[in-house]
Amino acid sequence: MGNPKAYSFTRPKVEGLNFSFSGFKTAVLYFIQREVKKNPNFISENLNDICASIQYTIIGILIDKLKLASKQTSITHIAIGGGVSANSGIRKALKEGEQKFGWTTYVPKFEFTTDNAGMIAIVGYLKYLESDFATGDIMASARLKI
Repeated sequence: MGNPKAYSFTRPKVEGLNFSFSGFKTAVLYFIQREVKKNPNFISENLNDICASIQYTIIGILIDKLKLASKQTSITHIAIGGGVSANSGIRKALKEGEQKFGWTTYVPKFEFTTDNAGMIAIVGYLKYLESDFATGDIMASARLKI
């Protein structure tokens, strides 16, 4: 509902096809902190524009990386899935890519844009119903070597 060009955010300078939004997130944090110091009501008064501007920047980053990947690989059939595919801005940008860049895009119907969290939750629920629990000595690891 906001103006996507109300605020301009610097795009991360990440080489090749790699992504990193850590610097971008920090820039947004500092921007908001700076503006709140000037106006304590900044967030509530500008929330829609802040969100639209952040989304606009992120979509631009994603589309730029996608254009680079398409150019480097000559792949022109582009598919998206998962929860992010529900984002209306990304959906629109991909469809515009068909005209601008000659892509064929595959965007699922909105009702099929489920998030992985929903899938994990249902598995957890089904395991709960079967009393299939791990012991207390099991530790999660994001860097598990298999």
